[in-house]
Amino acid sequence: MTHKQDIRFIQGNVAMVEGAIAAGARFYAGYPITPSSEVAEMSSIRLPQEGGLYVQMEDELASMAAIIGASASGKKSYTATSGPGFSLMQENLGVAVMAEVPCVIINVQRSGPSTGLATKPAQGDFMQSRWGTHGDHGIIVLSPSTAQDCYDLMIDAFNFSEKYRTPVVFLADEIVGHIREKVIIREIDENKIVQRKQPKCKPEEYQTFMQDEDGIAPLAPYGSDYIVRLSGSGHDNKGFPCSRPDNADKFIRHYTDKIEKNYKDIVKVRKYNLEDSDITLVTFGGSTRSSLEAMNMAREEGMKVGVLQLVTLWPFAEDEVKEVLINSNAVIVPEMNLGQMIGEVQKLNDYRTPVLGINKVNSEPITPKEILDKIAEVKNESTRVFG
Repeated sequence: MTHKQDIRFIQGNVAMVEGAIAAGARFYAGYPITPSSEVAEMSSIRLPQEGGLYVQMEDELASMAAIIGASASGKKSYTATSGPGFSLMQENLGVAVMAEVPCVIINVQRSGPSTGLATKPAQGDFMQSRWGTHGDHGIIVLSPSTAQDCYDLMIDAFNFSEKYRTPVVFLADEIVGHIREKVIIREIDENKIVQRKQPKCKPEEYQTFMQDEDGIAPLAPYGSDYIVRLSGSGHDNKGFPCSRPDNADKFIRHYTDKIEKNYKDIVKVRKYNLEDSDITLVTFGGSTRSSLEAMNMAREEGMKVGVLQLVTLWPFAEDEVKEVLINSNAVIVPEMNLGQMIGEVQKLNDYRTPVLGINKVNSEPITPKEILDKIAEVKNESTRVFG
């Protein structure tokens, strides 16, 4: 079957909006903040054209609360922010985890901490995207490296959110959000768009958190024939407050298990030249672009370098990272922070493989030349035998 395609030259931030609309999103609430502001601007234009609604809120706390409410009413919803705003959203992100409300939170990272450097790139929210809200829980975080990713992965973000009834973080960065590239806006097969599971029981039998065999509870919309009780506090299957130890244990484990046990479905990586790689770059987001260029430059000089790009950041791609740790003579982790992802790589390193970081926090992107220099340094200093 031939599907229609619309080829455009647009920003990553704009592509995110088109991806959200293609996924079925029809509600946005947010407080504009650079470098994510184009997401809000374009949402205010495009959503009304699609029968959707854009609301500019007074702050990020309210923005997050609004998309939770809209989602509970049955609309696929999203917001966008950057570092300081993402910090403010953490409490209500926890509410969405606890109440199991699907929604997508776009974070176009910028330099920090606090207000940092408003329009400069960074990747300092890697850990905050996993552990920013308190308590034990699982989380899904996707990271684009191209404008096309911003469209395609946004659809995945909404699909995961609806499928697993959970908030999903879309962790972009300034490089990807502001770059303009060719983006193919595809007509999406409706069968590839995940719609929220609805209850099949009679309204009087419905319980908001009663899980089906797949571990996911159907979520009826507010205002339907079903009574829906959502809460950020401990609750039972019906949504009533409940502090019984066995009940608390069941639900807290559930918030982690429904993500971690579906690792194979959720985790996406891209592998470049790993078949014969001596030195492997493990990277994500905007740093992937420099890593791929450095890989090509190194190969032109005869060095066997490969790249493992983590598209899904959380759950962490443990199997794939272990594979490169086993098969590489050295692993290099370029990231625009002081070493957040490299810590996760090192936790998995039971193989005594040298793991080195390239860390940059001066508001400038990591360049291919800087990575190439590190590759040469590693190759020269390693005591292992390179092919």
